[in-house]
Amino acid sequence: MLARLKLDPFSMALVAVVALASFWPVTGEAASFVKTLTTIAIAGMFFFYGARLEREALVTALVNWKLHLTVLAMTYVLFPVLGLTLMFAVGDALPENLRDGFIFLCVLPSTVQSSIAFTSIARGNVAAAVCAASTSNLLGVALTPVLVGLLIHATDGGVSLEAIKAIVIQLLLPFLAGQLLRPVVGGWVQRWQPILNKADRGAILLVVYGAFSAAVVNGLWGEISAFDLVLLVALSAVLLGAVLLISTYASRGLKFAREDEIAIVFCGSKKSLATGVPMAGVLFTAASAGFVVLPLMIFHQMQLLACAVLAQRYAKQTP
Repeated sequence: MLARLKLDPFSMALVAVVALASFWPVTGEAASFVKTLTTIAIAGMFFFYGARLEREALVTALVNWKLHLTVLAMTYVLFPVLGLTLMFAVGDALPENLRDGFIFLCVLPSTVQSSIAFTSIARGNVAAAVCAASTSNLLGVALTPVLVGLLIHATDGGVSLEAIKAIVIQLLLPFLAGQLLRPVVGGWVQRWQPILNKADRGAILLVVYGAFSAAVVNGLWGEISAFDLVLLVALSAVLLGAVLLISTYASRGLKFAREDEIAIVFCGSKKSLATGVPMAGVLFTAASAGFVVLPLMIFHQMQLLACAVLAQRYAKQTP
């Protein structure tokens, strides 16, 4: 089984960065430099994401509206409801920062690259997956902060004007700039996409290092026990399993074609680490951001493993 589930280099890099931040957290002036560098890297990441996203994909999304509404319902309604239910069930068994992180995980948009990749492996509707995942991320820039303000005591009880301003400056404006400049830089971005993908992952690793460094300095591992980590893994497994089951049977109940069902299952069950980590740095204080992204990192690894197995199963069953 271990031979079949190949280790993802990016997942291993995330673990290495967390270990590095645990033993050698960045502090003082170096922390300020890392924060500035992180802001620039995030802006660049969203600029190139905007430059990569084809406008035709968003137009196509309007045509297959039933499928896209189903994915959005899974992402922004089903996930939060399940997350709130699980957090109510565990009560004070988890520290407050980890409970906030679990709810934050539930209000994030879907992934783009892995949703498309798994849909392709499973022989599903790849075009629908592209549209659904892209629409989810585009709406997430606005929806996620609103849901955080409604469901989590973030930034002193809600989303402040400063947090909204930071999201607009760091995420939305670079994305819109990339969209506007797509006719100019689109060809260059396509040619250099493998390198840009590595740069995106490098930016995420940098954000994780900065967030975990601040959390370690503020006593991360003194406040989180082995029981907390085991409980987080168990809750993530329950959450992922429930969403996969509900999305599968809901798709069949709504009479979607098999190819559309595959797209719904893989787009509706994912949560984006690429969007979540930068947003956590904006919406939460530096001291709590490391706690908040921990549930997301655990869920990220779990969704990759589970969906890899599920995609292979779909592929064997599909002519």
